[in-house]
Amino acid sequence: MMDSAMIDRLETTFKMLAPRGPELTDRFYAHMFSRNPSLRPLFPTSLADQKKKLLASLVLVVQNLRTPEKLQDPLKEMGARHVGYGTKAEHYPIVRDTLISVMADMAGDAWTDQYAADWSAALDVVASIMLTGAEEAMEAQEGKTTDAATA
Repeated sequence: MMDSAMIDRLETTFKMLAPRGPELTDRFYAHMFSRNPSLRPLFPTSLADQKKKLLASLVLVVQNLRTPEKLQDPLKEMGARHVGYGTKAEHYPIVRDTLISVMADMAGDAWTDQYAADWSAALDVVASIMLTGAEEAMEAQEGKTTDAATA
């Protein structure tokens, strides 16, 4: 669980990086695809909208760290949508590690191991909620397939 000191650190680091949001998302996708080229086909050719969505999602999470119940439904819905994009559970740690690496690089000497640990824990919580939404979506889809097969 996130305590108030951890939330403070997450908010502080995000405030440090948020003014450079476009650079953050540019670097994130460039870094992720250079290290994981097999993920590139999961994304649209133009990443402009995708970059805006990533930044908006980060803003949503950071703005609601103190009211995590507000994140449940949006993150579950996001996880459900990601099933349709071909996202798998093993992709989540890649996204987490890439994002933290880019944030650390951009923050330079201001970045600490504690910040990395905080972001890793927070992004694991986000991934867990998204994966719950993905599992629910897959179960619902399987239920529809079973119903159609027996109809």
